[in-house]
Amino acid sequence: MAKMPGGVTMEVGNDGVAVISFYKPPVNSLALPILAGLKDKFYEAMKRDDVKAVVVFGKGGKFSGGFDINVFDNVHKTGDNSVSPDSSIDLVVNTIGDAKKPVVAAVGGLALGGGLELAMACHARIAAPRAQLGLPELTLGIIPGLGGTQLLPRLVGLSKAIEMMLLSKSISSEEGKKSGLIDEIASSSELLNVSRRWALDIAERHKPWLCTLHRTDRLGSLSEARNVLKMARQQAKHIARNMPQHQACLDAIEEGVVHGAFSGILKEAKLSKELILSDTSKGLVHIFFAQRATSKVPNVTDIGLKPRPVKKVAIIGGGLMGSGIATALILSNIYVVLKEINSEYLLKGIKAIQANIRSLVSRKKLAEDKAQKSLSLLKGVLDYSEFKDVDMVIEAVIENISLKQKIFSDLEKACPPHCILASNTSTIDLNIIGERTKSQDRIVGAHFFSPAHVMPLLEIVRTEKTSAQVILDLMTVGKIIKKVPVVVGNCTGFAVNRAFFPYGQGAQFLLHLGVDPFRIDQLISNFGLPMGPFQLLDVAGYGVAVAVKEIYASAFAGRTFDTPLVDLLIKNGRNGKNNGKGYYIFEKGSKPKPDPSVLPIIEESRKLANVMPGGKPISVTDREIVEMILFPVVNESCRVLDEGIVIRASDLDVASVLGMSFPSYRGGIMFWADTVGADYIYRNLKKWSEAYGNFYKPSRFLEERAIRRIPLSAPTSTTSSASKSRL
Repeated sequence: MAKMPGGVTMEVGNDGVAVISFYKPPVNSLALPILAGLKDKFYEAMKRDDVKAVVVFGKGGKFSGGFDINVFDNVHKTGDNSVSPDSSIDLVVNTIGDAKKPVVAAVGGLALGGGLELAMACHARIAAPRAQLGLPELTLGIIPGLGGTQLLPRLVGLSKAIEMMLLSKSISSEEGKKSGLIDEIASSSELLNVSRRWALDIAERHKPWLCTLHRTDRLGSLSEARNVLKMARQQAKHIARNMPQHQACLDAIEEGVVHGAFSGILKEAKLSKELILSDTSKGLVHIFFAQRATSKVPNVTDIGLKPRPVKKVAIIGGGLMGSGIATALILSNIYVVLKEINSEYLLKGIKAIQANIRSLVSRKKLAEDKAQKSLSLLKGVLDYSEFKDVDMVIEAVIENISLKQKIFSDLEKACPPHCILASNTSTIDLNIIGERTKSQDRIVGAHFFSPAHVMPLLEIVRTEKTSAQVILDLMTVGKIIKKVPVVVGNCTGFAVNRAFFPYGQGAQFLLHLGVDPFRIDQLISNFGLPMGPFQLLDVAGYGVAVAVKEIYASAFAGRTFDTPLVDLLIKNGRNGKNNGKGYYIFEKGSKPKPDPSVLPIIEESRKLANVMPGGKPISVTDREIVEMILFPVVNESCRVLDEGIVIRASDLDVASVLGMSFPSYRGGIMFWADTVGADYIYRNLKKWSEAYGNFYKPSRFLEERAIRRIPLSAPTSTTSSASKSRL
């Protein structure tokens, strides 16, 4: 089949309806040439005597996925926002809304962002069944900029419009019909015919000719509107701390409600121009593109390999991680064999998987019949007899080297020769795990994050011997189970845990320098992480901290901070959320509360660690606290980059956002570091290392970048390769 040419075309039928079609695969994004082409064709249609009405139509089964995000990327790189279009007034208000002939949108597949705004500007909207409609602009740090803040409230009412915009919530065309967004639903094959008839009916006055921006019937009274907006502002403060676009969106909506649609359009245009240059938009657009870049892996995805099907996966260990991984796989129709060492543990693992599935059903995230089908794909076993035809095994037992080595040598005998041998280890070097295994090209790390069926990151760890085919196969499985796979190199902690081990340690260091742990947690939470390091330790449980402490201490000797505090907490009968008390008190049904009775234990640990200068607590600002915890993470991330553990700095950004919940609006750890500046980070780390020792000592990579004024995220080839051997 010949490819359709991209661009904008117009065909006038015998009925006098001009169908203006546009096409820009894959999602018909409104690139600047498409917007210009639409304007030209509308202008031509209005001038022609043989045109009575217009239908606008996105070819290829989709109306439009929205404005071309590459334009935002270009604005961020150049700092010049003159290239962002003023289409709201030009196209949406003047050309379409106030057109002398009726315009109907024929909406197939999806109409998102600018695509939906274009449709809303028309005088009627006919949609195919199950088309997806929404304004997700706030997820990119901007607001709808083609009139959406004025158009949507006038069609669906203020409350519904605010919910759709603030939560970036899409609705189906069926829901759109109920709420007033869509006028009629027509099958895909009839979509154009029905749209043409509607357009003619409006032209011949058989149907009302409604200009969306002139409507006020859905807005309610001014006092009701002010109430709705006030509640929305409070909600936005709660859900979108540190993000300006939510309040700006409400500002534009309010302007239109109080002073009329045209005034609102002008306000929207002004705010859009400002927000596109905000740090928030830069960070969110960066993450958008960075996430897409993770699927490009040199010498893996570009050498013509085809992924092999993975239909049956065995999982060893049904604990928290194993049961979560199994849940993710069966939800995506992959058959799972779960192996445990005895029937008691096996039953516990199966029950955990069933509970995960039931929880999705109870929250209406999964239909009952789909839940039953998923659970039918699970089989529990106590030996290796079912492993003879598996395509992949994922080992998910505790972080114990000799146990993992034994499992891997057993697997080689039990599994077929094509089977991928994967480990979910979070810290242990894969070469050590697989050192007794002959087929080392099949060994790979499949590091999920807890809870594994929820967290979106899959860290794929390759050794120097892992085959490209195995990496590609695992990337494909990752995408099938709706994870974002990031391919990383092999070392202790790999990319994410390696880069972030100084996070918890930096917090402990500050605590032992006399800073209040609850102040630290509050400040880190204010910065944008979901919880502070001490609450995180409570939630994760102390077992993990104990298990990895020695591993990090030996791998990164001289730059770790060892503290007796976790041992003291355990000795005092505390184990965090597991038993309801740690730094915080955990009670069912209420938020964790700081536990003042932990302070004497902290005091005892401070005396034993003895790192306070002159035995007195240090005095630090709020900003210094955040930096003393996060700059060591940047420093370790620099080493990860320098050693080539990640392909590109943006992979670390994606991994930090999806694996460690670093705030996406800050663009990820390395993007944020570049906004702060390598020189500033280097100078502060140097100062702290002189005051408090090696934990803060700047890496060679950071030092070179700071001195040479090269961004930390610039490709590593710009730093001398000699530094690779001088960590």
